[in-house]
Amino acid sequence: MISSGTYANIDTAELTVDQLHKLIIENKTTFKETMQDYLNAIAKNDQKGAHLNSIIVINPEALIAAEQADLEYKKIGKLKPLQGVPVLLKDNVDTENLLTTGGSISLKNNITTENAFIAQKLKDAGAIVIAKTNLHEFAVWGETKSSMQGQTHNPYDLTRTPGGSSGGTGASVAANFGIIGIGTDTINSIRSPASANSLVGLRPTIGLVSRSGIIPYSFTQDTAGPITRTVTDAARTLNVIVGYDPTDSITSLANNYSVDYTQSLKLNGLENKRIGVLNSFFGKEDIHKTTNDVVNQAILQMEKSGATIIQIDEPINADALVRDTSVHLYDLDEDLSTYLISHPKQKPIGNLANLIQSGEFDDGIKANIEKAVTLKKDSEEYKKRLIAREKLQKDVEKLMKNNQLDALVFPHQKRLVVPIGETQIERNGVLGSVTGFPSIVVPAGFSPKTETAPIGVPVGIEIFGLPLSEPQLLEIAYSFEQQYPMRKKPTLK
Repeated sequence: MISSGTYANIDTAELTVDQLHKLIIENKTTFKETMQDYLNAIAKNDQKGAHLNSIIVINPEALIAAEQADLEYKKIGKLKPLQGVPVLLKDNVDTENLLTTGGSISLKNNITTENAFIAQKLKDAGAIVIAKTNLHEFAVWGETKSSMQGQTHNPYDLTRTPGGSSGGTGASVAANFGIIGIGTDTINSIRSPASANSLVGLRPTIGLVSRSGIIPYSFTQDTAGPITRTVTDAARTLNVIVGYDPTDSITSLANNYSVDYTQSLKLNGLENKRIGVLNSFFGKEDIHKTTNDVVNQAILQMEKSGATIIQIDEPINADALVRDTSVHLYDLDEDLSTYLISHPKQKPIGNLANLIQSGEFDDGIKANIEKAVTLKKDSEEYKKRLIAREKLQKDVEKLMKNNQLDALVFPHQKRLVVPIGETQIERNGVLGSVTGFPSIVVPAGFSPKTETAPIGVPVGIEIFGLPLSEPQLLEIAYSFEQQYPMRKKPTLK
């Protein structure tokens, strides 16, 4: 709550980019006042209060940068797209003069001297990194636990995980520690925290967003994307981070590619859309009933808003996709080593084998990284998986074209996000990850209230499309969000 200086009390909870800029233009607040408000929120509920434990490091220059944003606006009289906007950045994204640890104590001295490509694009657009957020160590799994910071808590139910691996970003954006967030996604890691924290999470088409300067898990599957409270802010953030980077050849897709994603935000965006319900991505047991009920109600709302719903009974199995087509563990050793040797302070570690020998990591990732060091990209199994990926891409394209679908929908996770101490299971984000196709998660509703979840546990619906269909996905997501607004802020004290 901004209350200092000459400005009236303004509740910054749930503030959007547009709302912040409107307040600035109307001289009702300043970027510095707003930044202080978010810093106060972090101080109140991250290591105290609710003890979300979502932040690894706060930017000590955030207030200075906000004051500079105020001075720049007064001088020029025009706002950059994200000017003065506090951004919560996953701590595997290199950030100039700040720690970038990947959640690992093995990188506890990794203060980088240059911004990652997307961090620089955010800075050029006027955004200010308020803090770096916790993640599941090296983005290896989905509970958001690390040797650097420990376990992050879900702000809607402190006994549950916030999803992951970008759960620190998810929890902190949900708790209003900033306005927008950035996550990365190898299998589920943007969309899982969005689903678990009543947020919007967008995994873009592989090739639209650079990975340069991001601690990698798998260059085959990695991408970065926005985690926000609204579809509009996701579109505004995507406008900024999409672009060609000569140091990441896969972004040649974005060369000379110019789209204003906010132009897709139409209230009637669901009208005349053909949406396929991927039935094999719904659970069939009693434990799945809560999620199924929430998502089915959301699909009914899409139909009421003008969409044609088509039941798709194609037997696609998410767990089998991870088992048979995902190459993330095959990529990890080589891709992580490439990052380590390019950062002088981390050069002594050099590779995954040395990291394992050091013991400087959370024991929960040990099995995965020990397995990864034995898997090679020149193996027949790796080649087999790449062939299976290509076949899946063609099969999904054929499925959608034969049914004339604009999108597929399904629950991101078949059951509620798991309690702390359990392994994240039954997530469906792998379809987007192994195809490289885009998908967006939006809030679909909540489970019934419980003693530990005073407003219920969030449930997200995933909307999946063909390559470069982000405008269409955003159109569907925005129309759904506006006509069926299910986002609620957590009841933190």
